[in-house]
Amino acid sequence: MVTVAPQDTWAYALRLPHDPRAARVARMTVRSVLESHGRGEVLDAVQLLTSELVTNAYLHSGGPVSLCLTALVDGRLRVGVRDGHPHVPAPFGEPPWGRVPSAPVDAESGRGLCLVREYADRWGGLPLVDGPPARGAGKLLWFEVGGKGSP
Repeated sequence: MVTVAPQDTWAYALRLPHDPRAARVARMTVRSVLESHGRGEVLDAVQLLTSELVTNAYLHSGGPVSLCLTALVDGRLRVGVRDGHPHVPAPFGEPPWGRVPSAPVDAESGRGLCLVREYADRWGGLPLVDGPPARGAGKLLWFEVGGKGSP
């Protein structure tokens, strides 16, 4: 049996160590993949949001991070970031997804999830508590950009 995927779909996965340079490696990987697939129209947003999610995973999970980039049939691009911390933050967790506390004006952090709400077309998250014991608990946060009907 032969399985054929449409030409415009693809997926890449990358495992990043718990390292302060992980966000930079993720940005470079996103740039390389999107440029090689001619998806420059979403490059800036995807790099920014990927960097934010990977940075949050580094700061809050204490372990490695998995990054997955997937081009979907209708032109959307889905980015998923999996880490070992089970808490799913707003706007990814329970409704209302749009409720994200604003960071104080002089804060040096706390704006990343607001950026997801602003620049992504769709987003979500789920705890990963029932996986194989070797994988452990954690969460998957994802966002989508682009596609037909997107601004």
